[in-house]
Amino acid sequence: MHRFPTTSIVRRCHFAALLFLLRCLLPVVGIPTLLWAMIAEEQVWFVTGLGVMVAFPVVILTQWIVAERVRCPLCLMPPLLERRCSKNHRAARLLGSYRLRVSLAALFSGVFRCPYCGEPTQMKARRRR
Repeated sequence: MHRFPTTSIVRRCHFAALLFLLRCLLPVVGIPTLLWAMIAEEQVWFVTGLGVMVAFPVVILTQWIVAERVRCPLCLMPPLLERRCSKNHRAARLLGSYRLRVSLAALFSGVFRCPYCGEPTQMKARRRR
């Protein structure tokens, strides 16, 4: 099982995975909130939904910048970004997304399988000798 070279990359990977989950949840929350605000004519709900939808591109850009610097220790591909490269035959999807599976595994189990090389990576830094 592979490990990251430094603890800062592990923290960066956790942060990028958290941002990716937030990126997936913001439209699911923001669009119904805006629709409800327009139907019920509630100004508070409209401002809340608008704030969530304005935060969406900011989260996308931040996640892209952070995830660009997180690379698989073996193949050096960024597992939290879509590169349109061929995936490993053992790479599994979750709700149609390789990145969603990687981010959930990185956050909750501490081990993820790179969709490009297929090797498991532990969310720990290597020991220095």
